[in-house]
Amino acid sequence: MELESGNSELGAVKISSEVVAVIAGLAASEGDGVVSMAGGIAEGWSELLGKKNLARGVKVEVGEKEAAVDLNVVVRYGSVIPEICAEVQRNVKRAIEIMTGLEVVEVNVNVTSVLFEQKDSAADVRVR
Repeated sequence: MELESGNSELGAVKISSEVVAVIAGLAASEGDGVVSMAGGIAEGWSELLGKKNLARGVKVEVGEKEAAVDLNVVVRYGSVIPEICAEVQRNVKRAIEIMTGLEVVEVNVNVTSVLFEQKDSAADVRVR
């Protein structure tokens, strides 16, 4: 789907919904405590084949002047989830509105997993 952002005497400007999804995914990934975006099986296979999907875990509905975003994120264990989600919502809303001129009416954040970081056992080995 393409959004026709505006017409001028020079012509029309069209913004693809995929572009809005990439903007949302990148802005969400900037959140402190967000480890990654969580996608489905098809997105996982794409990455295994070497195609990095910057819109992974993002669903966007774009209207003529508004957008709604659903995000699936993985957070780091020990993070305060409500604070992370609020930061992600602010980042995504601001990025989309600044870059596209669309009004973002909602940003829904679904925390799909928590990543537990493992301690590096090699760091515990002492050199003699």
